[in-house]
Amino acid sequence: MFTNKKIHFIGIGGISMSGIAEITKSLGATVSGSDITETEITKSLEKKEMFIKYGHHPEMIKDADIIVYTAAIHEDDPERIETKKLNKENYERAEFLGIISKQYKNCLCISGTHGKSTTTGMVSMCFLEAKLNPTIQIGAILSEINGNTKIGSKDYLIMESCEYVDSFLHFHPTSIIITNIDDDHLDYFKNLDNIKKSFNKYVNLLPNNGLLVKNNDDANSLDVEAGYQGKIITYGIDSAADYQAKNITVNELGHYSFDVYYQNKMLTNISLNINGYHNIYNSLAALALSHYYIDDITIIKKGLEKYHGVGRRFEYLGKFNGAYVYDDYAHHPTEIKTTLESVKKVAHNQDYCIFQSHTYSRTKEHLEDFANILSQFDNVIIAPIYPAREINTFNISEEMLVDKIKEKNPNVIYLDSFDSILEYIKNTVKEKDLVITVGAGPVNKIAQSLTKQN
Repeated sequence: MFTNKKIHFIGIGGISMSGIAEITKSLGATVSGSDITETEITKSLEKKEMFIKYGHHPEMIKDADIIVYTAAIHEDDPERIETKKLNKENYERAEFLGIISKQYKNCLCISGTHGKSTTTGMVSMCFLEAKLNPTIQIGAILSEINGNTKIGSKDYLIMESCEYVDSFLHFHPTSIIITNIDDDHLDYFKNLDNIKKSFNKYVNLLPNNGLLVKNNDDANSLDVEAGYQGKIITYGIDSAADYQAKNITVNELGHYSFDVYYQNKMLTNISLNINGYHNIYNSLAALALSHYYIDDITIIKKGLEKYHGVGRRFEYLGKFNGAYVYDDYAHHPTEIKTTLESVKKVAHNQDYCIFQSHTYSRTKEHLEDFANILSQFDNVIIAPIYPAREINTFNISEEMLVDKIKEKNPNVIYLDSFDSILEYIKNTVKEKDLVITVGAGPVNKIAQSLTKQN
């Protein structure tokens, strides 16, 4: 449907927008885009014959047939003003991705508050191992496809499906994974009940011959299928489920092995090559969905065991002066709890968590929970809050978080720049310590800088 169409992406360098742009080009469109700065992602797109300019370029709107923008691009952006002036056909990112999702025979949507990118990566590995040539769109870098997107056939689209601002309600899924439901994005949803209602609407987008894969151990997901008439497959550890992990063990690297039982009968054994107890759940979800499409369980086992993680999910970056350096995208207290568990599984001396909270609203909503979990690291360095789409109208500050943490752990400081954090780490950490940057903003640049200087 996009053949010979000229489609322009405002903010083309985003992790999701860049992938959508690649898929759009594969469907026959001529693609252009704009972004504030040049990045490795935009350089990669330019090599794939997409024309990109940096800064605001309203003149690029004139020749475009369709304009696509992200929710972060406000109405007063010069290119959006020009779009309205010329009455151009235009779509917000999620709306446009929904249009794309209609083009595929099977649209496999991986959703949930936590674990979306990891589970999407695991499903992708299973389908790649089965040589099913899927098209993949993931919100992180998967090394096996050298990026966040793979162009495959129109038989399978495997895509990460985000709930923020009800984005996933624009999609056309044939199968859905829900990893879990938690109280996040409260700047939009306001409360957990509204989040549950949104997920229920999402599940009911499935056709009657669709498939829902859900976590039976997650209390907030128990009634998510209300009104849905199609097939449901469950997974879990503690609760009865179609797919259940039993006989769980962990090795010295923090990698878990377990037996998978399907309907109370031994199916296979999985030995993961990534850290974290939570990844047992993610791998069960991926296995359950994949097994619906792939009969050979040995192929699925190989795919899961070949998976070594996506970028920024407890990612080991290297060493600095003999200290281990990791980075993690965790930006919700529940996610940081799993990150902490992974840290404690790695043999080290002192650990140093460099935390950058993502948005003022999330910092305020979860102040107590952030303080409770962060205080369990040996040492905590608080970086400036990353505002993303917000201005600080929430009466919140980094110092307030520091004071809360200090009630439980005195080893916490606030440093007001990445440079000062780098200097502090250089003067403080010792051999066999562990440093981890935590947050969804650019805090990972600190970890990258440390390992480059080693």
